[in-house]
Amino acid sequence: MDNSVRGWAPKPGLVGVGWALTVAAAGALAWTALSGDRPGTLLLGVVTAAFAALSLHGTVVRPRLAADSHGVRLRTLGGTRSLPWSEVTVRLATTKRYGRDAETVEFDADDRLTVLGWVELGTDPRDVYDELLRLRQAPHNAG
Repeated sequence: MDNSVRGWAPKPGLVGVGWALTVAAAGALAWTALSGDRPGTLLLGVVTAAFAALSLHGTVVRPRLAADSHGVRLRTLGGTRSLPWSEVTVRLATTKRYGRDAETVEFDADDRLTVLGWVELGTDPRDVYDELLRLRQAPHNAG
């Protein structure tokens, strides 16, 4: 019996690129502020804050999704929601955007829908969905 917990999160390299962009934007912000360009300073301040927020989210909220034979755990900045398999519906959704199919994994529980795509999972959502189905069907220990 496999009682292992599987986890998915944004790829560390992607989060690293986000932090590098944050540092670059902060440098450009400092340069622009020193040059006296007020509109440019405002714009770069917003860009720097956005890069920092996204990078912080990718760093702190790890793993974004964890699952085992008992259920799933969805992690957000507000905390972790643990959902037993009996209380959650999991779907693989495919939408067409710009001529390409984009897959996401949807978790529907307690009138709340959580949608995770490739960026949040760090891998192909189809592979995650297949693994979730396997874990859902696996027997689990009572204690």
